Amino acid sequence: MALLDWISEANGPVVRGRGVSLRPPRAGDHEAWAALRLESRAYLQPWEPTWPEDDLTRAAFKRRLSIYAREMEAGNAWPFFIFDDANQALLGAITLSNVRRGVAETGVLGYWIGRRYAGKGHATAAVRAMLGYAFEELRLHRVEAACVPANVASRRVLEKAGFELEGRARAYLKINGAWADHLLFGCVNDGAGRDG
Repeated sequence: MALLDWISEANGPVVRGRGVSLRPPRAGDHEAWAALRLESRAYLQPWEPTWPEDDLTRAAFKRRLSIYAREMEAGNAWPFFIFDDANQALLGAITLSNVRRGVAETGVLGYWIGRRYAGKGHATAAVRAMLGYAFEELRLHRVEAACVPANVASRRVLEKAGFELEGRARAYLKINGAWADHLLFGCVNDGAGRDG
């Protein structure tokens, strides 16, 4: 099997990377997703927008799936859950959003990994797999990403996956209730391919 590969399914593409599989979320994923988010809350919250009060409920998850379906149908975003190939455990999520066509041919990548799976290479494998999908299947020219300067682990993941630091943006995104500066990263499709 190739280290990076994707197939189409009725529910959207499945992207395979080194030890991980990415696929769009499904209604049956709610329980595992909510449990992983809840147990990882203290770990994730410093790096994410404030969670709505009902964020982990089944109704909120259903609304999220509806939004994801519309975005994928329009080609504007590709939200995936990340699974461990060894045991099919849900590890986190990764999304390519704000996809722009025409003169830009670009998208913005964001991801999260559950606390118990952090630091084990899953995030890097997922980011590499998503870059392969973005460049080879979606034919994007550029993928962008950003992280809070204090998030050293995320910076390491992005750089290992091939992103280059391009600068710093003041008050770029509202994180954990406050506007935060972010380091900006970019990865350009140079045609060399990626090994997932």
